[in-house]
Amino acid sequence: MKKQFLIILAFAVTFYSCSTTQQVTSDDKTTEQYEQEAAPDSVNFDSMLEPPKGWHHWDEEATRFRGISSDKAYYELLANKSPKKTVTVAVIDGGVDTNHEDLDDIVWVNEDEVPNNGKDDDNNGYVDDVHGWNFIGGADGENVNHDTFELTRLYRKLKKKYGQMGSATLTAEEREEYLYYRDIKSDYEEKIQELSQQYKNIQNIEQSKAEAESILKKHFSDSSYSYKQLQNLQPTSQELNFAKNVMLYVMENDIDSTLIAKQKKQIYEFAKYGYNPDFNPRNIVGDDYEDKSERYYGNNDVAGPDPSHGTHVAGIIGAERNNGIGVDGVADNVRIMAIRAVPNGDERDKDVANAIRYAVDNGADIINMSFGKSYSPYKEVVDKAVAHADKNKVLMVHGAGNSAQNVDTTANYPTDKYSSAVSDSTATHWLSVGATSWNPNQEFVANFSNYGNKTVDLFAPGVDIYSTMPDNEYKFQEGTSMASPVVAGTAALLMAYYPDLTTEQIRQIILDNTKKYPNQQVTVPHEGNPQNAQKAPFAKLSVSDGVVNVYKALQAAARMSMK
Repeated sequence: MKKQFLIILAFAVTFYSCSTTQQVTSDDKTTEQYEQEAAPDSVNFDSMLEPPKGWHHWDEEATRFRGISSDKAYYELLANKSPKKTVTVAVIDGGVDTNHEDLDDIVWVNEDEVPNNGKDDDNNGYVDDVHGWNFIGGADGENVNHDTFELTRLYRKLKKKYGQMGSATLTAEEREEYLYYRDIKSDYEEKIQELSQQYKNIQNIEQSKAEAESILKKHFSDSSYSYKQLQNLQPTSQELNFAKNVMLYVMENDIDSTLIAKQKKQIYEFAKYGYNPDFNPRNIVGDDYEDKSERYYGNNDVAGPDPSHGTHVAGIIGAERNNGIGVDGVADNVRIMAIRAVPNGDERDKDVANAIRYAVDNGADIINMSFGKSYSPYKEVVDKAVAHADKNKVLMVHGAGNSAQNVDTTANYPTDKYSSAVSDSTATHWLSVGATSWNPNQEFVANFSNYGNKTVDLFAPGVDIYSTMPDNEYKFQEGTSMASPVVAGTAALLMAYYPDLTTEQIRQIILDNTKKYPNQQVTVPHEGNPQNAQKAPFAKLSVSDGVVNVYKALQAAARMSMK
């Protein structure tokens, strides 16, 4: 599932977040210009509604924004160096716009395949796979766009078997599955109730917003009041206090009529597709879905009907640097292999496994996986593919998830931990990434991000990240989906400049050289009312205790490469 996440406002209204900002950094600037423009004498994060573009590249000492110091690394460490290797990063996602102006020169090309001749020239099992492959499309060119959630698929399958049965007539083996069905049924019904409540919440905030705007328009005599004016407003009535509180939250979370309409539309689509047990688009693909060993199906349309998420991810990793347009990716000298396996809904285990195998077998050095789900009924199939990547020393970078949960105790799939039927160990070439924001106070950890002192390896910027979108557009998005490619791009950069280092060394360098905040207390991400959220040391939320830092990692790589 291309994850969208919730912000729970103080007055119990649920919203998905969005962001818009305007500002650019350029590699043509000197370090002095960069610091002067990016670091005002006083940055008031408490009153700042939105960050500058490209903040995630910045260095905290120079700008006060807790970025990854990649701009500084290019200025100071790589100015007189050239990459020694072209690194291939597979982006397993919902599709990539390979014609984007900021991506077209960094798209992976299968040199052994003759484009559009209808033949499998390289005999890898995939016809005309010039830029990658699409595992959720049919041979006739039709593509899956929406799909159900895994919970819905499990509910549908088990209900068909146990919906009309009582436990008294079951065997011991059937009774265990029946009890599992009851848990799934309970979870499914809870999600349906949540969906209904979310729609009511959106209606509530829409009405409250309209009322508050009317009250404040009368108070200020027009509708052009600023956020600062609202902050300084001293309400003289309960009505004015209500309007102030509502509009402060509205402005702080960029809630407008467009966002409200989008959220209504998304809830409608969740009901129509994601949680609809009668919806099943798999016939489009034309495979035998029950045959989990089947590998050669799909088509070569790596963009698909909705490549927005994957295009954004690809740009974070390696959007063309120094071309005078758009944005700069983290990595230099990278190639993006586009593999489509993630619909608008939950990805299927069979497709994920085949996408990983395709990436490995066609030369990927790194696999970025900005997707995840709470159920994995065919986990062993995915685990075998992960083991295949691990054996071939391909670094897998995975977004930890956007459910505001501790994944030490609540799984988010896929994981580096194999099922017992595959192995007793875990994948060693794996990084799980949580998301941080540009705000350095107690909201430093993104309020949607999963975390885990044992299972989330590190954090990376994942709030308000500006990157590429289809049709030569650019946009801010947020999620661990954005944090994961920041780390994947960092790994690709290290591999490009220090190809003598092993994948294990690259992974360890990244972990050992995160930026630590030992005294930082943060609000622990929490699904319920934010007023009930707990505080904890940032160092307790991940294995490495820190945020990825390109500058420190490059310095360490240089030292290790000289040994």
